[in-house]
Amino acid sequence: MADDKLGFGASFALVVGNMVGSGIFLLPASLAIYGGISLIGWVFSSLGAILLALVFGNLSKWLPGAIGGPYAYTRVGLGEFPAYLVAWGYWVSIWSTNAAITVALVGYLGVFFPVLKAEPHWAILTGLAFIWLFTYVNTRSIKVVGWVQLVTTVLKIVPILLIGCIGIFYFKVAHFIPFNQSGSSNWSAITTTTTLTLFAYLGMESATIPAAKVNNATTTVRRATIYGTLLTIVLYILSSAAIMGIVPPEVLAHSTAPFADAAALFWGGAAEYIVAGGAVVATMGALNGWLLIQGQIPLAAAANGLFPPVFARLNDQRQPAIGIVLSSLLVSLLMLFSFSESLVSAFTFMMTLSTLSVITPYLFSTTSFALLVFAKKTKHKNRHLLLALGAFCFSLWIIVGCGQEVVFWGFLLLMSGIPFYVWLKRKEHTS
Repeated sequence: MADDKLGFGASFALVVGNMVGSGIFLLPASLAIYGGISLIGWVFSSLGAILLALVFGNLSKWLPGAIGGPYAYTRVGLGEFPAYLVAWGYWVSIWSTNAAITVALVGYLGVFFPVLKAEPHWAILTGLAFIWLFTYVNTRSIKVVGWVQLVTTVLKIVPILLIGCIGIFYFKVAHFIPFNQSGSSNWSAITTTTTLTLFAYLGMESATIPAAKVNNATTTVRRATIYGTLLTIVLYILSSAAIMGIVPPEVLAHSTAPFADAAALFWGGAAEYIVAGGAVVATMGALNGWLLIQGQIPLAAAANGLFPPVFARLNDQRQPAIGIVLSSLLVSLLMLFSFSESLVSAFTFMMTLSTLSVITPYLFSTTSFALLVFAKKTKHKNRHLLLALGAFCFSLWIIVGCGQEVVFWGFLLLMSGIPFYVWLKRKEHTS
């Protein structure tokens, strides 16, 4: 029934809410060592995000009944095994994303409760509490999830806009000199910062994944994807430039709450708490939205026999509760391991690993888009093929920017899914 589905507002909030989360609120600290050249990285990642949003927007229009977003598109265009790799890679990406979001959430809560910065065990327990709180929320009705997402998205945009707009009047050009502070070549710095900033755009495809639970999915999902991405680009570039112009780079590099630190410099201590509160709400909203996605991808794959049947079981609220709980266990384990490093270092590693893991779904979805262009009779075939080529090349470039260590771990995690695929197919053939 329509009353049990997400409308444009909730779908738009899912896209913006899943993108505007831990990425923008901790990224300035990760980018500080590169200096002003990271703004060029923002520009390139924004252009790549637009290309990918257009790809997903068109796919959602052409395949409105496809459940599972990138997984479903790959299954239609490339077949079963590539689709399984997409589902597995995307699922791995979601673990990493939710662990990174939780680390950021704890970092901003540390503004109110300094013990979270001083005592790792309290930080871990707090992070676990939030993971399981929103795990419970996501086992409830989809309307409840959508309502929580809409409210938190509205609340999180306010501090970002305030910092971005008012921060212009406190901007110091000296913070951008030298322009490249990393010690590496300009091209290397741009490649790395493009990869890091792309993490903040992960989630542009969020509205495509629960498409079966969206009203008028043919147009709603496409509009939510494109408009949500464009709004997020404006918020990101404006606020990131402001933060770097307000907070000295040597301070920013070690900040666990860059937006709160920036606000404290020109509004005093009270503003620090207001902005930190907004950041906490933002990361809570992102965690809520991504926990929704972490249940939907395995659900779609399990329905096709590519994930264990347990992931397809629905509770009385029509939600894949067991799949969400199993995924949250993995998120919890990853977050536990992450606190062996500093907060910013842990966030940066998980952020890059998440970016790499989701690139496989992006590459395969773009390839499926190109194949569908060839199969369809359309007046804009060449334009669509150029779009597919641009998105594909951008995704390959991001893999280069992830670095050898992350590529190694990402490849290992992706390949670790193959034995499970063989086991599932063997079970299918022997049954």
